[in-house]
Amino acid sequence: MELTNHPLMRFLRDELSLPSASINLAFQQARQTPSLMPMVLWQYGLVSLPELDRILDWLDGQGPGFGSAHPSSRDLV
Repeated sequence: MELTNHPLMRFLRDELSLPSASINLAFQQARQTPSLMPMVLWQYGLVSLPELDRILDWLDGQGPGFGSAHPSSRDLV
């Protein structure tokens, strides 16, 4: 599946209005472990904690293949 058509990429772009450059940076940094992409976005300051929660909630709703075992960002503080 092409990166721009991936459901997570569409969610980040369409629902959170993240610029493509931010999404691409996170994707490049998390290439070895794609499940870390939401954390990379947060670590680089590209999303806020509430936005990280939205991403993790969205992933949880997508089923096991999308990483339903992500911790809540509330566990990070």
